[in-house]
Amino acid sequence: MRQLLKRAVLTLAMAALLGGCATTTNKDPLEGFNRTVFAFNEGLDTVLIRPAAKGYETILPSMARTGVINFFGNVADVFIAVNNLLQGKPADAVGDAARFIFNSTFGIFGIFDVASEMGLEKHEEDFGQTFGRWGVGPGAYVVVPVFGPRDVRDTVGLVVDLTVDPVGNVGHVPTRNTLTALRMASDRAALLPADKIIEEAALDKYSYLRDAYLQRRRNLVYDGRPPREPDTD
Repeated sequence: MRQLLKRAVLTLAMAALLGGCATTTNKDPLEGFNRTVFAFNEGLDTVLIRPAAKGYETILPSMARTGVINFFGNVADVFIAVNNLLQGKPADAVGDAARFIFNSTFGIFGIFDVASEMGLEKHEEDFGQTFGRWGVGPGAYVVVPVFGPRDVRDTVGLVVDLTVDPVGNVGHVPTRNTLTALRMASDRAALLPADKIIEEAALDKYSYLRDAYLQRRRNLVYDGRPPREPDTD
């Protein structure tokens, strides 16, 4: 199943790349397709993912939810360190590795974020950002089923992320599925407070989320200091 999912995501990225080549001045050349997938994702979120996240939030106390966030954040620190190293930031990579070591031991498998209390900064890096630091352009904007907003570069990065994801590579299938569902519920629950803000602020939710995603990813690739975009007039 995971192999089929990765192939589907990669195929979608290649289709977006080919489809976006003809309209390089348009940040969303696949808008018709993207809006269709966006509507599908919204429906899936409405009937399944958001209710599950609300139930998760209701059942688990705040301290337990924080522990879940910390646990998966600790797992992520391993490949955040790898990406920082690939991006030529060895000091940050060492800090990420130290976070993983301290949180896995003194923080009891990462449930407690003792590393942050020690002053070790939490970073946010993935393979899509690494490709961006290597000079790979973002390509066309594309909405991926289930995973949501991406661009071509980040969609290819997503395939790499899925391939090396420690949770997705757990050999015991029931454990893997439980951890995957738990992480999804945790991630979605963290976004629940933003739902009302987005609904009230956005005249067109699709365009609002697209523009927010592209701006955020550009800032992440350049560590908050993106170069000035060329004038397209």
